[in-house]
Amino acid sequence: MMIFYRVYQILIALPLLLVATIMASLVTIIAVMLGIKAGSYYPAHIWAKLWCWLNFVKVTVRGHQNVDKKTSYVFVANHQGAFDIFSIYGFLGHDFKWMMKVSLRKIPLVGYTCYRAGHIFVDRSSAAAVRRTMEDAEKRLKGGASLVVFPEGARTWDGHMRQFKKGAFQLAMEFNLPLVPVSVDGSFDVMPRTARLPRPGHIILTIHRPVQSSASADERDKAMEQTARTIREALPERFR
Repeated sequence: MMIFYRVYQILIALPLLLVATIMASLVTIIAVMLGIKAGSYYPAHIWAKLWCWLNFVKVTVRGHQNVDKKTSYVFVANHQGAFDIFSIYGFLGHDFKWMMKVSLRKIPLVGYTCYRAGHIFVDRSSAAAVRRTMEDAEKRLKGGASLVVFPEGARTWDGHMRQFKKGAFQLAMEFNLPLVPVSVDGSFDVMPRTARLPRPGHIILTIHRPVQSSASADERDKAMEQTARTIREALPERFR
């Protein structure tokens, strides 16, 4: 059956998704230029759902009741594979900005679209670059935006969570924003870091109850440990 799926992917799904990517990018850029706030989120929201649907990836979300659409949060998720992005963008159900690697800025059209939409590119090339990244994030948070961060920094190689970096937790602490742990399960089986094409599968997003940030560094570290533990405990045993 997989050979038929690959033929479908190459001849039907990927050409459709290429067109959808171009259209979503152009609509986003034009909407943002016209000052339409919803344009920075909804075209990509629909585009991400298409990526899942056309690749036969089912996404189930648990815990929508744990967050309020009118409240700003720092969403913190584990990073199993490429489809983490599509499942969160398409099914989290909350307007937000990504904190993403600066290398993604180089992707033709998509990188520019993300820039115009107000997403934050994380540049760790120098202390000054890190400071500029944090200042950019602060501007977004002051404007009432929520953020989604993969604190591992990159996709896992084996499905197990990597060590969290402190940046997202520092931002939550400085702006007194709740942290929301999000467990992503199934993305590693759909498209791990070593794969070139996805497989059909089922991704489960678990949105946990918010963890309140604190003003002290010790409490920040405790919140980071609690967030990591909450995410890990919702994963299957083989990925804990």
